[in-house]
This record gives sequence, C-alpha cells and structure tokens, in this order.
Amino acid sequence: MKLINAGSLNYDTTYHVEHIVKPGETIAAEQIETACGGKGLNQSVAAASAGAAVYHAGLVGEDGEALIQAAKERGVNSAWIRRLSGHQSGRALILLDRSGQNSIVVYAGTNHAFDEAYRREILAEALPGDLLLLQNEINDVPEFALEAADKGVKVVWNPSPFVPEWAERMLPLTDLLFINEVEGEQMTGEQEPQRILEKLRSRNCGMEVILTLGEKGAYFQKGEKRIFQESFPVAVKDTTAAGDTFTGYYLAEKMRGKTPEECLETACAAAALAVTKKGAVPSIPKQAEVLAFLKTRKDES
Repeated sequence: MKLINAGSLNYDTTYHVEHIVKPGETIAAEQIETACGGKGLNQSVAAASAGAAVYHAGLVGEDGEALIQAAKERGVNSAWIRRLSGHQSGRALILLDRSGQNSIVVYAGTNHAFDEAYRREILAEALPGDLLLLQNEINDVPEFALEAADKGVKVVWNPSPFVPEWAERMLPLTDLLFINEVEGEQMTGEQEPQRILEKLRSRNCGMEVILTLGEKGAYFQKGEKRIFQESFPVAVKDTTAAGDTFTGYYLAEKMRGKTPEECLETACAAAALAVTKKGAVPSIPKQAEVLAFLKTRKDES
C-alpha cells in the first residue's frame, strides 16, 4: 500500500507580529522568515517522516527547486513532481502572533494547474487499496477523487481551505475525512463537535472521520464507533503545520495497521511536537522524536 498525495507546494513567508492584524490596521513585523510548506508538502513530509511510502504529485514553477529538495530530504518520493516553465510556484503569507496563533493567505500559483492528462498519469500508477490524499489547495479535486474511486483507490480528503461547492460532490467519494472545527461548521452548519460528527455520519455513514479540535484533542468516528484523544500540553511557539503533521502521522500509523486509538495518540503527539518549533516543514518531527516523546509521557504517568 502506498500513499499518493496530490497536493500543494508553497513557499511560506512568515511575519512575526504582536497580534494578528485587524481590518484597517497597520502593524510592524518583528521578524520575517521564509521556508518550504503548503498543506500538500507538509502532509507528505509528515507521513514520510513517520515511515510511510509517500509519492507526492504536485506542480511547481521555474522557482521550485527548493520545494522539490525539501520533499526529497524528508524521504518523500518526488518523481511525480513537475516543473512548469514560465510559471510561479505557490505562495503563502503567514502572520504569526506571540501566542503562536496564525492567520494565512495563500496564492495558488502552479498548484491550480492540474489537468486531466496529469491526473491520469498519476492514477495510472495507483493500485486498488492505495490511498489518494487530497486537500483544497489544488484545483479539480472532485474530478481527481472520482477518477481515483473508479480505480478502487481509497480517497482521503482534507477540505482546507473550504470550498462549499465541492462538499456535496466529495462526501460520497470520501473514505477518510480530516476536518477541523471551523471546516466542520462550514460543512454542517453545526458548532458543537458531537453534532458535527452526527451530521457527517448522516451524509456518509461508512466514512471514517477525524475531527481535530486544536489544543483540546481529536475525535475518530466510523459508523457508531467514536473515540476521543486529548492533546498533549506543550509550550506553543507556532501552530503552522500542526494539523498537517497530525494528518500525515495518522495516515502512516493507519497504513501500518494500527488501531484508531493508536493512530490518534501518535498523531496528537506529533502535532504537539510540531507546535514547539517554528515554520512548516522545519517543524515536522521525525518518527524517533515522536516515539521518545510518547515514551517519556508514559513513563511520567
């Protein structure tokens, strides 16, 4: 089984600020940093760091060499990443406040240049039972999911940023849904986690749902089964890529045949370590760090 991640690759520019800027307000940045990121790349790096076989499918511009190298250096198979001449890679502008919370603006660039020929090239290498991971930072997500499902490939969807018109098309095709509280409300109209989960079950009762609640923890739901995992308390420096780290680690553990309880615990531990460091890809922990963190927590309890 392999994980095929058709996802974004971005250059992230992070402005460190006292607080997130308000409408009409001008503030000074205390520091500026540039690093590789994008939800797609972050999730590929996380899954590969956890030991999964990950094949990243994505598009970069002529400026994309550092993005490709960032994937390779963390064990991601980058053979399917394509460069588009005359185009610019994706960009993200991140405001990071002193508490570690962020606000992000994304420019798609080459991430919105997926076409039918490229989709079919990728899926030609997919086998029934493989996982296709999709986020909403690329174009033609429903088309990708439909073609994958027709081949017997399992569709994993992280609907971020939320695109309302895709929801009705994607939910029947999705085998595993990763969603946070904000996206849960956008998709269901509910704010309370239990009600979000109930609504999602009514729309696709066989779908596995992972609802992340930030510092409060995460839920697993499939059919009538529901599990909650508390988060691990840590000193937060930067929440960028925490959710992506959770997603990648959860999928890697699932591919190993671990139970939902084990997947949740490991994913929460990895996300906790991610928020103790700055940046996107640079903050994603390696498997040995996560295992050591869990062992320490268990020894202390």
